[in-house]
Amino acid sequence: MVFDVKGATGKVGYHVGYTAKFRQSGTGDQIPVKGGAILEIVVNAPSYNPSNPAQKTYAGKPGKTLPGVDVTGYKTFRDTKFGSSIEGQTQVGLGVRTKLPFRVQQSGDKLIVDVAHTR
Repeated sequence: MVFDVKGATGKVGYHVGYTAKFRQSGTGDQIPVKGGAILEIVVNAPSYNPSNPAQKTYAGKPGKTLPGVDVTGYKTFRDTKFGSSIEGQTQVGLGVRTKLPFRVQQSGDKLIVDVAHTR
């Protein structure tokens, strides 16, 4: 899964890890995510214009599938859900078929979450 962090000129902060339940930042509401395991991904970049928070830069809605992302036919990915974008951080839940190794790397203004297909 690739996050396009437009305008990033240095390292993009992030946190990625498995969670038993995906909970929306700010409210704590549980968001169901399909799959055998859930990767919670938090990217230190808002999905809104910081100068004008009402202006969205990504149309994600809490608890809904990520707009423009279709995981149909993927061997490992099962589901995607938008959590929130609050205080400059954007949260996403990625459902995978089982708990698998992953790595995170940055290439330019892209943050790449690479999940293995097997253990």
